[in-house]
Amino acid sequence: MDFDIIIVGAGLVGASLATALKDSGLHIALIEGRAPADLTEDASWDYRIYAINPANARFLDQGGAWSRLDQSRISPVYEMHIWGDDPAARLDFSAYEAGVEELAFIAESRLMQDGLWRVLQEQSNVEIFCPAACAALEVGDESAILILQDGRMLRAKLIVGADGRESWVRAHAGIEAQPRAYGQDGVVANFETEKPHRNAAYQWFREDGILAYLPLPGNRISIVWSAFDALSQELMALPPDEFCRRVQEAGRNTLGQLRLITPPAAFSLRLLNLEQLVKPRVALIGDAAHNVHPLAGQGVNLGFQDAQQLARVLLQKESQRDCGDLLLLRRYERARKEDILAMQLVTDGLQKLFNTPDPLLRTLRNTGLSLTNHLGGLKNRLMRHAIGELG
Repeated sequence: MDFDIIIVGAGLVGASLATALKDSGLHIALIEGRAPADLTEDASWDYRIYAINPANARFLDQGGAWSRLDQSRISPVYEMHIWGDDPAARLDFSAYEAGVEELAFIAESRLMQDGLWRVLQEQSNVEIFCPAACAALEVGDESAILILQDGRMLRAKLIVGADGRESWVRAHAGIEAQPRAYGQDGVVANFETEKPHRNAAYQWFREDGILAYLPLPGNRISIVWSAFDALSQELMALPPDEFCRRVQEAGRNTLGQLRLITPPAAFSLRLLNLEQLVKPRVALIGDAAHNVHPLAGQGVNLGFQDAQQLARVLLQKESQRDCGDLLLLRRYERARKEDILAMQLVTDGLQKLFNTPDPLLRTLRNTGLSLTNHLGGLKNRLMRHAIGELG
């Protein structure tokens, strides 16, 4: 079977690339191991929650998915309050002060996946192979051949690896990856809160890690606690009531008593910076291309920006040039490398800065946080970059 593009991985980033190419005239194969869950049969809350910046919400809307989401399950963020490990050190962001409607949208992974999947099933230029798994990849001068485990052979001008942090495409394309573990887990869970969050997000840089409260609709929040391995294991072993108490105290009782509504889960945190995002007939996007610390909530946003930029390059290519041409793919790589590296430097630097016991650095980091709060121009620029208005 012949295609222009084969996208391996129909998660949020891979699916968004396919929807962005709906009017391209390109014939696309989408390979995925399993279909998303049927939301009509499950009204519980997904523990995988993302903060989507407004620029990427518009990107998903252009592809047709955002408008299909159940808006009653999405929470806009109007304010964000950040504290250092000194209670007097804080940094505040406000959508109103910045002259924007919202700072972000908090949405469940499976909600967005469902919206994207429904668009894809109606998209005439996409053929979905699901469930399907890859067995072999052969890259030639004129095309690449992907062989599935059931023996089917697919041929395309371009293979896109959107298959996550343990990317099969990346490994079989010979792109070297040397991730660096942070020695931390992201502990996630959802809660009902005693007090209303008023669409504000909260973050505390603590000596034992970084804790974020993200607002969900109603009196509900999702948390991400970037905790060192020993603390993560301790938290995951706690009974529900004790886990709630620990999260409540770590958040300085900001929202009163907490009641657990989804069991906690944990995932290891790491940094991955690749020397190359492309090779002849191969391009990587999303977690296959980079991993960042979640303290800024920018991982999936970087992935959506990858998809948007790769789609732009493919849509603007010269008519005589095929999709897998290396010089074409390097346009995508050049456009993304700087942004990815900048986010990695910021998040990695902050993680190191706030996870050291040095008293001098403790004073400097807390002073810097408070000083930034009073520098309107700098704070506004940081905020506009976070919401996707500055590249």
